[in-house]
Amino acid sequence: MGDTESCSSRAVDFAPSQRRKQRQKVEVYNEVLCRLTDLNIEESTFPSFEDELWVHFSRLPTRYAFDVNVERAEDVLMHKRLLLKACNPASRPAVEVRLVQVRSASDRNQLESLHMKYARKADAQCSDYPNKKRVHPPPAFGTSSDLELVHEAKRVIKDMEVILNAKPVRYRLMHEITISTYDKPKLLTLLTSLLSELELNIQEAHAFSTTDGYSLDVFVVDGWALEDTEQLKNVLIKKISKIEKHSSLKSHAIYHVRELEQTGNKLNSNQVNIHDSGNDVWEIDTSLLKYESKLTSSSYGDMYKGTFCSQVVAIKVLRTEHLKENLLKEFTQEVDIMRKIQHKNVVQFIGACTSPPSLCIVTEFMSGGSIYDLLHKQKSGFKLPFLLKVAVDVSKGMSYLHQQSIMHRDLKAANLLMDENGVVKVSDFGVARVQAQPGVMTAETGIYHWMAPEVIEHKPYDHKADVFSFGVVLWELLTGKLPYENLTPLQAAVGIVQKGLRPVIPTHTHPNFVELLESCWQQDPSRRPEFAEISKMLEDLASR
Repeated sequence: MGDTESCSSRAVDFAPSQRRKQRQKVEVYNEVLCRLTDLNIEESTFPSFEDELWVHFSRLPTRYAFDVNVERAEDVLMHKRLLLKACNPASRPAVEVRLVQVRSASDRNQLESLHMKYARKADAQCSDYPNKKRVHPPPAFGTSSDLELVHEAKRVIKDMEVILNAKPVRYRLMHEITISTYDKPKLLTLLTSLLSELELNIQEAHAFSTTDGYSLDVFVVDGWALEDTEQLKNVLIKKISKIEKHSSLKSHAIYHVRELEQTGNKLNSNQVNIHDSGNDVWEIDTSLLKYESKLTSSSYGDMYKGTFCSQVVAIKVLRTEHLKENLLKEFTQEVDIMRKIQHKNVVQFIGACTSPPSLCIVTEFMSGGSIYDLLHKQKSGFKLPFLLKVAVDVSKGMSYLHQQSIMHRDLKAANLLMDENGVVKVSDFGVARVQAQPGVMTAETGIYHWMAPEVIEHKPYDHKADVFSFGVVLWELLTGKLPYENLTPLQAAVGIVQKGLRPVIPTHTHPNFVELLESCWQQDPSRRPEFAEISKMLEDLASR
């Protein structure tokens, strides 16, 4: 990195296989050090600063040096300060939120097509060009293509006429959230779930763990009012603190249980027997469950209303007298999926017992019952305002699941539940699956009446099969009827696949709602919208 060597002479003394990466790490450290010195930042004048900066780079993985935007050397100091604050329980979690300017994807494509891989250097030299001067900084971490621009800019500065004649670069304002706290298993999952719960769309994410057990997670998001940056910071601190307090209580409970077991003491009825299974705390003692009333029953098991440690819950009990391997597999899959997800429009998992003969899943109790029951009690469809509210809740829950690469595969009104506040949540993950890659699911699941044609035909399918089912759910909400109620399952399947059969939309239906239904029912899955788009369409319709 040229003259940066004069700022520091850190030795590179590593095994040959690591030497190249470590040399690059030292080069980035040197460049950051030089930039901070040139900026006359007071901290950089302290005698110990050079060593402290090197300690910062050393405690983070090598890819931190590769990813960080060296032209924003001040951001390295911000990361260093947040990690220091995270070491103190009184100031943990350490959170910083700011507005950043992110180059739009269309402009990135334009720059690449013009072979302008030195655009960052050009930005600096042409800062007076209309619309190109930055009011807010760029993100602390760039995409891989951004990093290539940095290195290429140092070697190739040419064709300035092309730059000056190009149309102005457009930027989008987004929030960059930097979080440092004590590292723990599943922390990144918890944080991404939290951001999704706040209805923030994650555009970029960078996660690092230090060698001494702390985290540095950086997200670039949109979806929050630009003028409310400080409010977003306060909300995040409050919610992350709550998560950490909850984790701390769980850890204390595990320690207390182990201590009792080691001393030979038995737990009394008021002590929760929590097991630590693969760093997840969710296995519960069924002796602490109290059953009040049976809600539903099937050949596979029963659903009860009950309590767990004084909390009203729903208890799904699997019958084990005729337990088959496929049912046990579905049960295990449901537990595995539910324990990883958390969203205000998905029924909250509380715990499970996975030790035969007692197999059960415990979730929050939804006092409002199922949307199916509500529809058929009133024997008609919902009025449009309430219908749209229900549909928005479901679409947001499904959007979150798809962001987690989870396909529900059995979406229908009977699997939508309402809580005491009127919030609708997606439930029943008995046949849900994690989608490893597009178009690999082929097993037939669900009921033909709600099933996408590609699933009925046993063709490879992806998450867009849920969108088709959601279209049928919208029709249920509109009419209060069962789809194809005069057809047998086989007749419905043949009609959907071979004849393009769809439920008949009432003539009085709002034209925008008709358009949404038909887009969800497209025969070609690629032409169906994503749930994020569906949510926006429904909200737009509700605001009219």
